[in-house]
Amino acid sequence: MLVDRFGVSPVTVSRALAGLAAEGLVVTRPGAGTFRAAAREPSGPAADTSWQQVALTAEDPDAAPRVVDAAPVMACLAPAPDGVIAFHSGYLHPSLRPEQALGGALARAARRPGAWDRPPVEGLAALRSWFARETGVGPAQVLVTAGGQAALATALHALAPPGGAVLVESPTYPGALAAARAAGLRPVPVPVDGEGVRPDLLADAFAASGARAFLCQPLFHNPTAVVLSDARRRQVREIAHAAGAFVIEDDFARRLGHGGPLPPPMVADDPYGAVVHVASLTKPTSPSLRIGALVARGPVLERLRAIQVVDSFFVPRPLQEATLELVGAPAWPRHLRAVAAGLRERRDAMVAALRERLPALAPAAVPQGGYHLWLPLPDGTDETALTAAVLRRGLAVAAGRPYFPAEAPAPFVRVTFADTSGAEEVTEGVRRLAAALADCR
Repeated sequence: MLVDRFGVSPVTVSRALAGLAAEGLVVTRPGAGTFRAAAREPSGPAADTSWQQVALTAEDPDAAPRVVDAAPVMACLAPAPDGVIAFHSGYLHPSLRPEQALGGALARAARRPGAWDRPPVEGLAALRSWFARETGVGPAQVLVTAGGQAALATALHALAPPGGAVLVESPTYPGALAAARAAGLRPVPVPVDGEGVRPDLLADAFAASGARAFLCQPLFHNPTAVVLSDARRRQVREIAHAAGAFVIEDDFARRLGHGGPLPPPMVADDPYGAVVHVASLTKPTSPSLRIGALVARGPVLERLRAIQVVDSFFVPRPLQEATLELVGAPAWPRHLRAVAAGLRERRDAMVAALRERLPALAPAAVPQGGYHLWLPLPDGTDETALTAAVLRRGLAVAAGRPYFPAEAPAPFVRVTFADTSGAEEVTEGVRRLAAALADCR
């Protein structure tokens, strides 16, 4: 009846009824049909939760303050409203995602023998072996995680003592800063330039702060898209080793190159066991494929494993099985080539449009991977006013201030091109950005 009345498919009706049942609005009785559920009134008086303001803020004066600020992360995760071009998003546009391959992989994984059994806490052996081959290490050095953000949080808890300092690139990914502060850590900025983090300032920061960890993104750094030079890769490892500290290598963009050779992960060339490597498959696939890995050598791997087990037990086996189906299929390398071509097309369109409309903001060096550009704004530009102005014109961008762990040296915006439909939409987005900048002058 519903199919004929509303002109929809039986699948649509089934999903709608399942949603209503989950909300308690209808009940399904096998053999009888689906019926409206009896109304339920809220029970009990409204709770007075004002006491929680004291409980959540009263702390031991000798303990490190816990600051859980998800606002910068939520700004990146928030979907763009209808009609707004998403220059703020760090995920692939649906046209670039392997959605058909993911659906097939999930269906095949669900039929695998033992797919719903409990997996090893370290992850499935075959998936650990795949990450090991991709990273240049042995399978025993791999721990499967629920995505890159979870891996970062685990690494920060494992490597830095509560109340201590953790060195970070400046600017850097706001999600890393939020994770560090939520762990009770104090992010200490180390500036980057066109070759990556500055080794002289890194050594000074270790000496001044006593930090035992440095968090960096050596490949297509977020937000600058810089690649850490070969000479500095060696220097960073040596400096960290001399300080008795770890390097957390966030390799989020490994599969987002635009074509051409890439340097190996830092962990593959690490003679000291100082590098803890974070890998993720979320960026080149889908926001919902929360699969990543931690790679480490020595006793630190056991600490990482223990923290993950305590926090979340293990990564669900069906998701691991589906990931194996995906990366083991002939379509996987084709997908990565398609992502490289799609990102390259969008990058070229963005750079060309900036050079035409906003030449003062156009990057001097075109990134060879990643999905973003870091644009310096004219002196005196109010980032907050600009982001509001571009949103009114139908464009979402990320203000630069949240990327700095301390005071920002200048105004910036980060613009991304991954979550766009193609070159035409990218060009239109730059036109809207130029118009908004003109409004703010």
